Amino acid sequence: MQITKNESLSKVDEKFCELKDDKKLALMPFIMAGDPNIEITAEILLKLQENGADLIELGIPYSDPLADGPVIQVAASRALKSGTNLKKVINLLESLKGKLNIPIILFSYLNPLLSFGFEHFCEMASSARVSGLIIPDLPLEEAYKFSKIVSNHSMDLILLVAPTTPFDRMKKISNHTKGFTYLVSVTGVTGERNKMESRVENLIAKLKEVNSNPIAVGFGISTPEHVNRVSEWGADGVIIGSAFVKRISSSSEKDVVDNVGEFCKEMRLAADQRN
Repeated sequence: MQITKNESLSKVDEKFCELKDDKKLALMPFIMAGDPNIEITAEILLKLQENGADLIELGIPYSDPLADGPVIQVAASRALKSGTNLKKVINLLESLKGKLNIPIILFSYLNPLLSFGFEHFCEMASSARVSGLIIPDLPLEEAYKFSKIVSNHSMDLILLVAPTTPFDRMKKISNHTKGFTYLVSVTGVTGERNKMESRVENLIAKLKEVNSNPIAVGFGISTPEHVNRVSEWGADGVIIGSAFVKRISSSSEKDVVDNVGEFCKEMRLAADQRN
């Protein structure tokens, strides 16, 4: 899908159009809803928006997060212990209407959504002004029917491309993702890495051959240098998860919002250094 400004664009499309016009890299922090509790999550969301996040990926805690590394797994456990569930996450976003104005992308595994009722979930999420949905364990073969339901509720179903994805399948994924294509930069689970693998540059170039959507790179990005490198390689956005979640887990409740906000400022500065 070629991104052009028109009335049919989704909220995510509009945001990437705006950033493209300004020649800016999209900054997308990931946090786990309910970590350490739902009230502090609300404060963190507003602080991220205030300090330069363009979009936010908000995780719904799940007991078996197969794509997540230890840092985010522990965050999900803390969130579940604090009583966070899917309905509370939606209620949180409902309470922030009029305050939280950047696109919110919900990250959830498929089973909780099916257990809740997928269409009912989409109705509630849309009402809470959710802009997109990422379901990491949803295979492409099943994505078609779910994407239609998500689109009917004015949201984007965002699909993932991995380093191991064959070229033909990469093309199919690119043709069916909405909003942007999520490029997983490493083989394995989420988590901070010491360096960005150079093959990511080739992955971005390869994906651009078959993909007209914005490309956002995630998994393993944790430093300003990583952000600079991904920007130089031609990505349109950067998704930073474990590094934000780690700052939440290592901060006191009194300091956590400010600490996360300062880290967001640091990543915003790196993202703004785009040539």
